[in-house]
Amino acid sequence: MKQTAIKVDCAHDSLVETEKLIPNPRNPNKHPQKQLDLLAKIIKAQGFRNPIVVSNRSGFIVKGHARLEAAQILGIKECPVDFQDYENEAAEWADMIADNRLAELAEPSLPELKDLLQELDTGDFDMDLTGFDAAALEELMTQFNIPEDNKAIDEDAMADTENECPKCGFRW
Repeated sequence: MKQTAIKVDCAHDSLVETEKLIPNPRNPNKHPQKQLDLLAKIIKAQGFRNPIVVSNRSGFIVKGHARLEAAQILGIKECPVDFQDYENEAAEWADMIADNRLAELAEPSLPELKDLLQELDTGDFDMDLTGFDAAALEELMTQFNIPEDNKAIDEDAMADTENECPKCGFRW
């Protein structure tokens, strides 16, 4: 396989041959091919922005399993690696699990995300590099669309109505 030259724009301890990196056999995160292909596309376009984290204790990858697989898809022969010291096996596993879990717990502000994506969508930028495919972008962009024929509520005209919300007192 032809070696692909990829820039490295992240702090790292050293470049390590891809074939020498050992995934943790107990990593519970599984990466679908669609995710790996998208990550490979992002790495090819932007280079490495995060190193692969390897434990000095076990020699296993702790963070960056998907980055390694994406690098293999691209035929990259060396990856940036940050070597970490862990007190024991439990600390190493906890860091691996937490890295995966904490990303899952993030809650994006969808209106702000939509605004950022609209700014990027100039026609000159490959929107796949945001991590969203065309279908996901379409869904997000139409989710907050307010139809032009949507009429504003005339609260003055509704002031003499007979209904009232028991929580906020709004009358209609």
